[in-house]
Amino acid sequence: MAIDNFTSTWMTEEHRMLQDSARRFFNERWVPRMAEWNAAGKMGADTWLEAGKQGMLCAAMPEAYGGGGGDFGHEAVLIIEQARANLSGFGGGLHSAIVAPYILHYGTEAQKQRWLPKMATGELITAIAMTEPGTGSDLQAIRTTARRDGDHYVLSGQKTFITNGQNANLIIVACRTVAADGANAADTKGAKGMSLLVLETEGAQGFRRGRMLDKIGLKSQDTSELFFDDVRVSAANLLGGGEGQGFFQLMQELPQERLMVALGGIGAMERALTDTVAYAKERHAFGKPIWSFQNTRFKLAEAQATVLAARAMVDAAMVAHLQGKLGVDRAALIKYWVTDQQCKVIDECLQLFGGYGYMSEYPIAQSYIDSRVQRIYGGTNEIMKELAARFM
Repeated sequence: MAIDNFTSTWMTEEHRMLQDSARRFFNERWVPRMAEWNAAGKMGADTWLEAGKQGMLCAAMPEAYGGGGGDFGHEAVLIIEQARANLSGFGGGLHSAIVAPYILHYGTEAQKQRWLPKMATGELITAIAMTEPGTGSDLQAIRTTARRDGDHYVLSGQKTFITNGQNANLIIVACRTVAADGANAADTKGAKGMSLLVLETEGAQGFRRGRMLDKIGLKSQDTSELFFDDVRVSAANLLGGGEGQGFFQLMQELPQERLMVALGGIGAMERALTDTVAYAKERHAFGKPIWSFQNTRFKLAEAQATVLAARAMVDAAMVAHLQGKLGVDRAALIKYWVTDQQCKVIDECLQLFGGYGYMSEYPIAQSYIDSRVQRIYGGTNEIMKELAARFM
């Protein structure tokens, strides 16, 4: 299966043009710098400005707000091509296809005009802070609070596993909005009282970035702890025009996030399969290419069948999503199944590389360690199955 053969029914000529330019850009400009970023533990702010100049940020945002004026298909192409290039460190998908839609869908006109244009250029780098120590996928258990104090909220709490945490200068924080006297505390439990508050980090007293987390994979992805020690945030930075809407807002946007995870899985599997077929035809054992062994061909045929099935599933979900018809349950099932298959396929591919597959300099080794988190973030696969079962 050649990497160039990727095409889908939802793709237009414009999507294919973006696919070609993104592939060239990633491989020519960023792939050669991967070792540098892996050592640093993050990609620098300069890469965000470069991505902005290339039109690779906020591609689906309206042109009126500085975006590319495209649809989610444009973001999907970028996610797939990034995965194919093994560029796991760039948090542009989260920035453009997760954070930006929250602002577009729930922000006031003033908020959209203030933040989205600079997000499109890369001047603003964003994060969304949901997970806390001890909460994991249980968003209803978050403890970070935002206490109303006049025209401000006083934000207190801690977040962890935050993508773009070190670079971000605009952070959406999931928190519990409580009155100054705490009188409404009983009404803020569970899904009640949860709100999304946007923190502009520049000059924000009491805001601290913790350590950059040392992960087994995604070595160049900026992932951090964040601390909020009585940080004053303007009440005008609340998303949705009122308190207590956060859980609903999160649930509305999570299907797209989970589809994004699956799209990354497709790109990673296709890259792994393409590399492994090429290696099997070049690598010799016992005087002949390992491709000549039936076991090799059978394993790769099985992997190809899995990749084709996964891509067909995701393509159908893309069509539904572009029509506004992708449900929470379907997105959860797709995220779980595709990422499970991703780990299995890449494991089989690594096995065919033999000892070389265990060497860090081989892309298949990076794909292997990077793939493991796919079954965890965006909601663990166990939670995905539980969620989907509720709709049965």
